[in-house]
Amino acid sequence: MTTHTAVPGLAGISLSQRDALYRKVAWRLIPLLFLCYIVAYLDRVNVGFAKLQMLGALQFSDTVYGLGAGVFFVGYFIFEVPSNVILHHVGARKWIARIMITWGLLSAAMMFVRSPASFYALRFLLGAAEAGFFPGIILYLTYWFPVERRGKMTSLFIAAIPVSGIIGGPLSGWILKNMASVAGMAGWQWLFVLQGLPTVLVGLLVLRYLDDRVSGARWLSEDERRSIAADIGAEAARKTETRIGSTLLSGKVWLLAIIYFALTSGLYGVSFWLPSIIKSMGVADPLQVGLLSMIPWLFGVIAMVAAARSADRRLEQRWHTAVAAVVGAAGLFMSVELHGNQMLAMTGLTIATMGIMATLPVFWTLPTTLLSGAGAAAGIALINSFGNLSGFSAPFLIGLIHDITHSTDAGLHMLAGLLVAGAVLVLLVRPMNRAA
Repeated sequence: MTTHTAVPGLAGISLSQRDALYRKVAWRLIPLLFLCYIVAYLDRVNVGFAKLQMLGALQFSDTVYGLGAGVFFVGYFIFEVPSNVILHHVGARKWIARIMITWGLLSAAMMFVRSPASFYALRFLLGAAEAGFFPGIILYLTYWFPVERRGKMTSLFIAAIPVSGIIGGPLSGWILKNMASVAGMAGWQWLFVLQGLPTVLVGLLVLRYLDDRVSGARWLSEDERRSIAADIGAEAARKTETRIGSTLLSGKVWLLAIIYFALTSGLYGVSFWLPSIIKSMGVADPLQVGLLSMIPWLFGVIAMVAAARSADRRLEQRWHTAVAAVVGAAGLFMSVELHGNQMLAMTGLTIATMGIMATLPVFWTLPTTLLSGAGAAAGIALINSFGNLSGFSAPFLIGLIHDITHSTDAGLHMLAGLLVAGAVLVLLVRPMNRAA
């Protein structure tokens, strides 16, 4: 594994001045983007907690739940590429705000679900509304941070996934337990309302505070804007401008999409089924389920930030991603084999979450070093949308397997196998201008 030193400061500023400049940019952008992704991920996976009451109340099977949880990603897949291309042309501020406001309203509307058909329809529309959010932010970060800083920034953004688990677990459990029958509504209905409407408010914050590009950032001086533009321009000069059509047909882009599918299969398997897995260990109280679900996500944050910093420091992504994926697979296997012991099974789930979360920010540095221009918007969206089809297949297959075998064990073995496959495939990727 080759170790690299970060490039020196550009545009006539020292490395320490450059570090201070990017800290300033990070403090301005990352907290808002982090908040956006927290509410995004809560809205995406709170159905996993709603399931604890919803299935019994509406007489849904696990297969119906798995299909409904996953059909979100069908709408997401269909609208992902066009959404990201629109963002590239109209700007992040308006488009991210539009995405968040529409999906917040649709998430709150999940309280009206009464039948499998309405469950499927609203989950599909929710996916269509959210399409473009995650790849849009990944693309947006390339406008502000050069590649040697992007892994860390991406990790700080993606840290919202485990943090939403830390916050969302106890919050969801509390809502299910304490809001049941308030104003004649069930706890699962309040869950969707109380976690959906705040997304609308955050969308309005985006409309007010987010800047589309460095050139329009009035909180930066002219010299600071020129310095960042020089860094981003130097990276762009090392890339070949990619067109949308050629990007969508690129074998390397499709390889990255398949790898991301394998990695996110583990993520969504854990995200959608963690509450049920904990409940199957003998924990009945929803609040206790929520509190226990914090543990894997808390350690996931630590692992993700540590892996991203290590990858940035060494300018190496493939081995970091592969090793983390294998660790995730080992944790899933451990959680299955030791499910009779609650503490050891939770340890396995925690190791799995750490490994899975550590893959994500490091992986996303790979496509952003290969693509530029409108091709980057389309390629990042394609990789994310295809990868996120695992959000359809993983919950559905685990639900189907559970209905057949009355256990999630075989489903978790399947996810572990996919993580190992992703680890092998990522080593085939040859990033631009890297010795690793």
